[in-house]
Amino acid sequence: MSNYTVKNFEELPDLAAGNDHHEARVARKHLDSEHLGVSYMRYGAGFRSPYGHHHREQEEAYVVVGGSGKVKLDDDIIDLRRWDVVRIAPDVVRAFEGGPGGMTLIAIGSDRPEGGDGVVIQDWWPE
Repeated sequence: MSNYTVKNFEELPDLAAGNDHHEARVARKHLDSEHLGVSYMRYGAGFRSPYGHHHREQEEAYVVVGGSGKVKLDDDIIDLRRWDVVRIAPDVVRAFEGGPGGMTLIAIGSDRPEGGDGVVIQDWWPE
C-alpha cells in the first residue's frame, strides 16, 4: 500500500444512484484508509433524509461546502449554511435536509469497527 491515495468523488459509486434528490459517495475503502472516512453527500432542494442514523463508536464531523439546509440532532433542528462545521458524538441520531437551493456536505469519520458501526433509524424525521 502506498503512503498516499488520490481519488475523485465524482469517480466513486453513488450509493443513492437513481435518486435525483440525493447523492452519496463514500471514499473510505477507496482511499485504503485504516483510520479515516471521508464522504460526499448532496441533498436536493427540500429533500430530507428518509432515515436518521447514529454510531456505536464513531464520531463524525460534517462540513457544508455548498448551499444550506438543516440537520436534526436528537430533538434539536439546526439551520446550516455554507462552511458550517458540525461535530457529532456517536450516540446522537442525525439526519439532514437540503435548503431551497440544496445542500452539499463533506462528512469526516474516525476509526470504526470492522464492517461499520452505523445504526439506521427508519422514519425518524417525519414531515
